[in-house]
This record gives sequence, C-alpha cells and structure tokens, in this order.
Amino acid sequence: MSAPRDGSGGSPRAVEILRERLARGEIGEQEYRERLAVLHASSSRPPARPRWRSPSVPLVVAITVLVAAASLAVLAAWPTGGFVERIAGGPGCRVPALPGRTVDVTLSDMMGGMTATGAMMSVTLAPSVVPAGEVSLRVANAGSLVHELVVLPLPRGTGVGTRPVGADGRVSEAGSLGEASRTCGEGAGAGISPGAVGWVTLRLAPGRYELICNFPWHYAMGMHAELDVT
Repeated sequence: MSAPRDGSGGSPRAVEILRERLARGEIGEQEYRERLAVLHASSSRPPARPRWRSPSVPLVVAITVLVAAASLAVLAAWPTGGFVERIAGGPGCRVPALPGRTVDVTLSDMMGGMTATGAMMSVTLAPSVVPAGEVSLRVANAGSLVHELVVLPLPRGTGVGTRPVGADGRVSEAGSLGEASRTCGEGAGAGISPGAVGWVTLRLAPGRYELICNFPWHYAMGMHAELDVT
C-alpha cells in the first residue's frame, strides 16, 4: 500500500516511521492521518520557554545548615577571653577575663538588620537580672552605626525609655555609674565601632538600672533596656 500524499510537516523521521507502519498494515489510513496531524501541530508550536525551577530540598537544607553553622561560630566567640567578631569585616576584639557576673549586651540598629525589639534601635541584655556586687558588661555593637552604653539609676516608679530628650537628642547623664564606649577596650571612649566590643566592670547595689546609648537621638529611637540587680 502506498502512503497517501499529505504535504504535512513534522519530524521527517517520525513521518517516515508512520509511513512504514502504514505500509506494513500496522495502522490504518485514518490513524495514520490523525498521527500525522499531531506531528504537524507539534512541529508548528513555538519552543517552550524555560521554566524557573525552585532549589531542590537538599540544596535548601545545605544552605540552612551553612547559615546556622556561621551563626553558631559567631555565638561561640562570646566566652570570656575568646576572639569576638560580631560583624563580618568589623574589627575583632580580644576580651580579657572579666570579674564578677558577666552580662552580654547587644547594641543594634535597623541599618544592621532587624533589631530584637522591632524598634529602629535597641539594647538587649542576657541576663537582665543579676545579683548585687561586681557586674561586668560585655557590650557588642551588632549594628552599622557607632554606639555606646551608659549605666544610669532608674528611679522607683519610672519606666525605661521615659527620660526627657533634649534639643540635642540626648538625655541627662546625671548620676551615671559608668559606661562602655571604647572600641575593643574598657570604659569610656569615643564609641564602640560596628562589629566591635567594649566592656566595663561596675559594683552595683540592689536596684533598677537603665542601660542606654546616649548618642544623639539613639535613646529616642529605642536604645534603652532595664537591668535589675537583686
């Protein structure tokens, strides 16, 4: 049996196979024409656009593990005497053994990522309650701006963040017990650079204390936290 004249498109080899099957009687003429029409239709379609494929589950897991490992590496640097580097590219600071009870303080701002409190800037403490006596504040600047930490008594009945802010964007430091504002050093200085650590050791009596950054407008934008000494 000879193949009918069709003039259809499609892959030449596919059409040839169809004609051979028709010639051998494996398919009828009607089926031949139907399959030929399908071949023709498929050959006239525009090439499919490549589709974006989401990352495979193993890849996502691998990335998550790497991020978690990097975070743990940063946290592992916190023990006293360890090498602390809070932000990639920031200065590394070797913190000496600090006396008394140590409180880890983190200074943050939105330019360095979301703060722990959701405010524009923040101060967070761990722990926030310590026994009276010698207390060492180990202060890490996890933001992208220079910050400091000033320790002020918090009068009874007064909440944190309620001090009046002057026209210069600062609050009064009357009664200050000390501060950590030196990059990679102890006590007062010009401020703690992003990615660096400063520290101070104080003898604190039982009471409530407000720990603040008093750079212009930083207090007003959320840089205050309460430390309770029992």
